Amino acid sequence: MTTSNTANGDADPAVGEELARLRDSIDNIDAAVVHMLAERFKCTQQVGHLKARHQLPPADPGREARQIARLRALAESAKLDPAFAEKFLNFIIAEVIHHHERIAEDTGNGTAPLAN
Repeated sequence: MTTSNTANGDADPAVGEELARLRDSIDNIDAAVVHMLAERFKCTQQVGHLKARHQLPPADPGREARQIARLRALAESAKLDPAFAEKFLNFIIAEVIHHHERIAEDTGNGTAPLAN
């Protein structure tokens, strides 16, 4: 392929088509990631309600460590930087713990609805 100059709009049409094709794929993947995260958080919300009803702590460091090790191994086999995968999972875990803490507080106050 030839190089293009996209700053002034005179790019090779083939480059523009390839760029559009790749960006369409990226957009589809991003949509799938968002939907998968939404499903994951639906499950973790149910876990949070279960923990709150049974007065279990919001965080489970043992489970978190196992999940991080598992995700790092998956990342390696997928040729993804394991450090990046760990950072991503840590971000998700922190958000889940925050949700679980909020659910526990609301349950203690009698304000949280029971999960179905």
